[in-house]
Amino acid sequence: MSNGDIFVGEVLGTAILIMFGVGVCAAVNLPYSKARATGAGWIVITFGWGFGVLAGAYASAPLSGGHLNPAVTVAIAVDTGEWGKVPLYIVAQFAGAMLGAVLAFLVYYSQFRANGEADKAQPTLGIFATAPEVRNPAANIMTEVIVTVGLVLPILSFNKNDGIGVGQIAGQGAGIYGSGISILLVAFLVVGIGLCLGSPTGYAINPARDLGPRIVHALLPIPNKGTSDWSYSWIPVAAPMAGGVIAGLLFNLIY
Repeated sequence: MSNGDIFVGEVLGTAILIMFGVGVCAAVNLPYSKARATGAGWIVITFGWGFGVLAGAYASAPLSGGHLNPAVTVAIAVDTGEWGKVPLYIVAQFAGAMLGAVLAFLVYYSQFRANGEADKAQPTLGIFATAPEVRNPAANIMTEVIVTVGLVLPILSFNKNDGIGVGQIAGQGAGIYGSGISILLVAFLVVGIGLCLGSPTGYAINPARDLGPRIVHALLPIPNKGTSDWSYSWIPVAAPMAGGVIAGLLFNLIY
């Protein structure tokens, strides 16, 4: 696949993923949203992110393989030893994440304005980025590393179940997923991670997913938006990247 295909595919797919994910968080948390009015909560958020993965990966897989996550890209590079296009993938993923966050903001523009003009405006960072329920850096890092391995190692293993290695299929067809049905399974995997393991930190498990929207949150003219919490921002970047490296090493060792 060409560099252009990789860039377009990863920007497109990651933008769709983040638009869905930030969108469902906005729907659940902002006033004058039909989802909030009906009492939607954590389960809706986990399924929204899962559907975002489903849509983004299907859209990008024919072009770029549908990584959508620097941790996945790094894990593949650790396993295959092919690092040449890693920077291109990661730049495109961050660009797509920022674009998706802007699009979600535009969809919910009226609700963001209404929230900012309310007597007690709610902080909006949680719509864009993650935060731990208990702020303990060591524990937060450990959680994100473990949960990222729980995401990336199964993704790398899908092709093995089809009898195809990651190295053999990189850059072909559905990329790391091997078949279209595997993309659906990854979406359910993300839902399962959110339901079972996501509560402690909000399950970033993707550096682009957290940092891209966090930057957008800092830049957008959102009334009374609150802090962007930069003191925590390095954890949902560094920990998932470490988890990706560990997953790549484990995959190479075990399989």
